Amino acid sequence: MFRSGNPTLSEKFFQQSGQRLAPGQSMTINGTVNKIGILFLLVLIGASISWYQPSSLFIWGGAIGGFIVAMVTVFKKEWAPVTAPIYAALEGLFLGGISVMYASAYNGIVFNAVALTIGIFAAMLVVYRSGLIKVTNKLRMGIVAATGGVALVYIASIVLGFFGINLSLVSGSGMWGIGFSLLVVVIAAMNLVLDFDLIDQGAQHGAPKYFEWYTAFGLIVTLVWLYIEILRLLSKLQER
Repeated sequence: MFRSGNPTLSEKFFQQSGQRLAPGQSMTINGTVNKIGILFLLVLIGASISWYQPSSLFIWGGAIGGFIVAMVTVFKKEWAPVTAPIYAALEGLFLGGISVMYASAYNGIVFNAVALTIGIFAAMLVVYRSGLIKVTNKLRMGIVAATGGVALVYIASIVLGFFGINLSLVSGSGMWGIGFSLLVVVIAAMNLVLDFDLIDQGAQHGAPKYFEWYTAFGLIVTLVWLYIEILRLLSKLQER
């Protein structure tokens, strides 16, 4: 049974593939790794553009455009070979723009956030490959529940913000705010393990070739989330 805290990597999609496809027509680990590399490169290109040419248009266009393309990809997974690269480029524009904002307010924060994101990704991959963390149904359900809880807190924060109420747990730099951000970083990192496992399962069960793009897209979604949460955590720590 496949589960993931990342909504873009849903078990039912793999179950729909059912039978094995002919050689060359099914998803492979190496093919997925290549797609992840391509998407990561597109994120870097987009981020470089908005980093050296900062503009609110890049930030809002990347954020809104990326969200729309992500939703399209979720519901039209077979379009992933086209939509996933578009999403990566748009998210790159968004990340580059907000990184400039954080960099202007907090010295050295972007380099530290990038280094931590890469480090956590590598560490979780090693932990997963070594078998130190076993992806069981209980673990999956726990991470899914925790991810949903974080989403509800963020939604509540946005709604309360319309009424002028600031939820310090989300935006505050006190101990509770730092603790919350640290918890979210841990949850995002654990989602990487679920993503790795689902990619493995998809390849083993002969998912269609376009799932290489789709699962690569899902992993990039998690990495983007992780990077943003690390930026938030580091900014809170520097404010203290």
